Amino acid sequence: MKTEKNILIAFLLNILFSIIEFFGGVFTGSIAIISDAVHDLGDAFSIGVSYFLEKKSKRVPDDKHTYGYIRYSVLGSVITTSILIVGSIFVLYESIKRLINPVEVNYDGMIYFAIFGVIINLLASIVTKDGDSLNQKSVNLHMLEDVFGWVVVLIGSILMKFTDITYIDSILSILVAVFILVNALKTFKEVLDVFLEVTPKDVDLKELRKHLLKVDDVKDIHHIHVRSVDGINNYATLHAVVNKYSKKVKDDIKEELEEHGIVHSTIELELPDEECHSDHCEVKMNTHSHHHHHH
Repeated sequence: MKTEKNILIAFLLNILFSIIEFFGGVFTGSIAIISDAVHDLGDAFSIGVSYFLEKKSKRVPDDKHTYGYIRYSVLGSVITTSILIVGSIFVLYESIKRLINPVEVNYDGMIYFAIFGVIINLLASIVTKDGDSLNQKSVNLHMLEDVFGWVVVLIGSILMKFTDITYIDSILSILVAVFILVNALKTFKEVLDVFLEVTPKDVDLKELRKHLLKVDDVKDIHHIHVRSVDGINNYATLHAVVNKYSKKVKDDIKEELEEHGIVHSTIELELPDEECHSDHCEVKMNTHSHHHHHH
């Protein structure tokens, strides 16, 4: 699997790199570099987690995980993001401490380091560029952040060399940390939405319902639930009241769902005189009824 091999390469590169980098930060006395090392180590660790969970998420559904293992990939994203949030808060704390008591910094060392950093991370981000799972996206986001972090360090170290203003170092770390924090919180929200079964962003339920009601022989649609397993694939379950049972009406409904980006659906057909076995049958679309029915 190409995705997995790429993730592994990125993982090894990153771990090696963050260790070198940490010593580099200590040697140059730069908190910006140390903070970047923390961030890189967090990335390396999270890429490792992603790697194992991505592998697991490819497994076929079985009796224990009837919905499959796809969510494990999303879980990778949760762990990764949490690490980044903690890391960036730590960096903010350290940088602010430095602002209050400035420290001598070795600018030349920083400049060489930053050039080295930009190159390594560019390579890593090219390696992990293609992949469409939320997990791969978060891994690639890390890589791009690393490149960004280094470009910032490079500009900063050149500025400091010429101006001799030490606190530039702290301000840079704060910028990088805030950037990481904001992005991590955004990803975290996306992931949370998946776990909370929030209707996927790309599905407009009102529209979908309108279209389904136009299907021949469909009288009413209720209990419609759309969820996403992994932030990419959408699944739906619904009850349809039909004038008569037929394979055609079911196929038409499925086709309509597919046009709305729903890859898998479970449909229960009912005749008008059937009593729907549920108390919330008349649930209107806008009140979210969160009852789960087990088929």
